[in-house]
Parts: sequence; structure tokens; C-alpha cells
Amino acid sequence: MSRFDPLNRDPATPLVAPVGAVTTPHRPLTGYYEDESRRQQYVRDIFDSTAADYDRIERIMAFGSGPWYRRQALRRAGVGPGAAVLDAGCGTGLLAREALSLVGPQGRLVGIDPSPGMLARAQLGNAELLEGRAESLPVPDESFDFVTMGYALRHVGDVSAAFREFFRVLKPGGTVLVLEITKPAGAIGSAALKLYMRGVVPLLARAVSRSAGSAELWRYYWDTIEACVPPQRVLDTLLQAGFTQARRQLELGLFSEYRAVKPLDGIGPGNVVKPTGTSTGTSTGTSRSL
Repeated sequence: MSRFDPLNRDPATPLVAPVGAVTTPHRPLTGYYEDESRRQQYVRDIFDSTAADYDRIERIMAFGSGPWYRRQALRRAGVGPGAAVLDAGCGTGLLAREALSLVGPQGRLVGIDPSPGMLARAQLGNAELLEGRAESLPVPDESFDFVTMGYALRHVGDVSAAFREFFRVLKPGGTVLVLEITKPAGAIGSAALKLYMRGVVPLLARAVSRSAGSAELWRYYWDTIEACVPPQRVLDTLLQAGFTQARRQLELGLFSEYRAVKPLDGIGPGNVVKPTGTSTGTSTGTSRSL
């Protein structure tokens, strides 16, 4: 069962983030790294060290349904033959592989990820693979019809910067699609998912993995889901970056599909009209949770 969440924004939430603010998807998880400054290296190291087993564990965890769901989500976003797609945080290529099958030989796919270990495992035919971060994409302005991100938003250090980059590299009228796992709203559903992802999946990972860190990776995966900010904040941050038509589609009460469109006039960040009575602030270098 799926539904659309309307953009019912809290009037108290400003549309424009303070200049220079760093917007994080969740609080620092100090059980894994000392502070936010160490997070980026921790994330890169754990994905590098577990890349060899990542796809196998993902298939077991999702009961083999992952490729089908990713393909359907891409189709719902409009990805089709001949499109130019950039997949940010592509990892081993799970989402990019489905996009490549949809765009066909006339299309183009570029995958970008900060983990060289994950990129080395990606099997993506004639796709171009680049090492890089979502906050600083190594590609030209207005060069893609779609920017996608599959289950990597929680690992980005500055989500506002990433969304501004997505806006920059999209052609006017282009679409951004961000897939995420969202903690269920109900206490029972949330507890069941936590038991599965933080208890069962790490046990499976330890049993089938050759990497010592695989069990830790999947525990960390759940902890980022549990700590992640509410979906409304993600929608607001897309709007702050200059996107329009920001919406969230929820599948099975668990899988969030965030979609938004770059306006045809190409007006972007810095040109967003400030609502009457809303202060944008002038802080620089500050950090806040998304």
C-alpha cells in the first residue's frame, strides 16, 4: 500500500536555512565515532571494509525484492530510455544498475560514491564511475535529467549542500529521487523493524560475511534510521535548495521516495523568496540537525 504525504509544512519552520549552516541527517552517533568531525572517515572505512559482502547481505535482508522495488521507484520518478542519470552515493550500484537498464543504450549513467571499495565492486557496464561526495559532485552544471540517491542520505554530512549540488547538476525541469528507509510511525512496527535490522540482520551478516565489520555496519544502518530526522524536514530542505513539487511517497509504511523538480526557469538557492516575517539568520559555519 502506498500513499503521498502532502506538504503540510509547520508554519514555524523557516523555508530558508541560515547562511553557512551545516544540516545533518541525524545527531552524531558517538558509539561509533567520537564526534561529527570523525564521522566521514568512519563511514568511508566501514563501507570500504565490508564492500565484498554488501550485495549478498542486502539480498538476504530484502528477501531478493530489492531490484524489483528500485526499478519501480525509478519508473515512478519518470526514468526511461535515453535519460541522463547521476546516482549519488551509488555504492556497489544496486540502484544504478536498475537505472542503467531503464535508460538503455541511448541513455547515460554516472555513479558517484566516496568509498573506493564499494565502487570497485560495482558492475555497471558502460556507466561512468567517479569517486566523490554528494556535497561536491565532480560533474558540470545542468548535465543530467535525473539525480538519484538510494539509501545514502543518512550517511551524508551536509544534506543542504548535497541538495544544492543535486539542483546544480540537474537540467531545468529535471527530477531528484531520494530513496530512504523511514522508521515506522507505530511503536509496534518500529520495534519489530529494530529487532530485525539491529538483531537478526547482524547475526545473518556475521554468519555469511567474510568481513569482520559487516555485523557492525548493519547495526549502524539501523541506528542511523532510528536517529534520522522526520520526513517533513527532508521535504523542507529540498525546497530550501530551490526545488519545487517536493513530495514523499510511502511504500509499505517503510520505504520513502522523495521526489522534487528543478524549475524550468532554473532559479536556485539564493533566489528563494523569503516568507513574510521569517528570519533567515546570518550564522556561518554552524551545525544543526536537518
